[in-house]
Amino acid sequence: MPSISLTETDAYRGPHVRFRLTPRETSFYDMFAASADNIVTGSKLLMELLGADTSARAEIAERMRAAEHAGDDATHAIFHQLNSSFITPFDREDIYALASSLDDIMDFMEEAVDLVVLYSVEELPKGVEQQIEVLARAAELTAEAMPHLRTMENLTEYWIEVNRLENQADQIHRKLLAHLFNGKYDAIEVLKLKQIVDVLEEAADAFEHVANTVETIAVKES
Repeated sequence: MPSISLTETDAYRGPHVRFRLTPRETSFYDMFAASADNIVTGSKLLMELLGADTSARAEIAERMRAAEHAGDDATHAIFHQLNSSFITPFDREDIYALASSLDDIMDFMEEAVDLVVLYSVEELPKGVEQQIEVLARAAELTAEAMPHLRTMENLTEYWIEVNRLENQADQIHRKLLAHLFNGKYDAIEVLKLKQIVDVLEEAADAFEHVANTVETIAVKES
């Protein structure tokens, strides 16, 4: 009887299919979705801040602080689940990175609102509304993307668009800095406003970190 080579044997096996012989902990998907939904809440509070007079800003900051605490709780729940789960839906380091990056977004948004109140900023410079609009759009896309982690489908457009938005945020940030240093503001005001627009830029960067982590997970799971 003629021998069959390894290559011939593999040909009889048909296409490669990944099988998982153990169940996966699926509650992570719901927790990531909840964390992203909370970020949408934060982005709406940022938008609300734009149209609010100075007397209303403290109350908005209080609601943002509550949203940031809810984000912390969601992140801690993910970490607790990670530490207590034997089987995870994808690599542990990726779960940690994704949860941490989502948490960073809320931290930066809350910091920006808090700084506006603490510094008693009367008028935000023109261009900040564009920063916040970019963040609001990125928040919507992120919240829409999280449920797709279950299947790893229809995610490519998400990370491409978030990366495009981050590039747009970079351009807005540079224009804002140029505006702040054009001599219209005194030195102390420049320092205050620059810190606020810098923190908003960090929030945009954090959205990109989330998108990059999702892309990494999708590539590993494909």
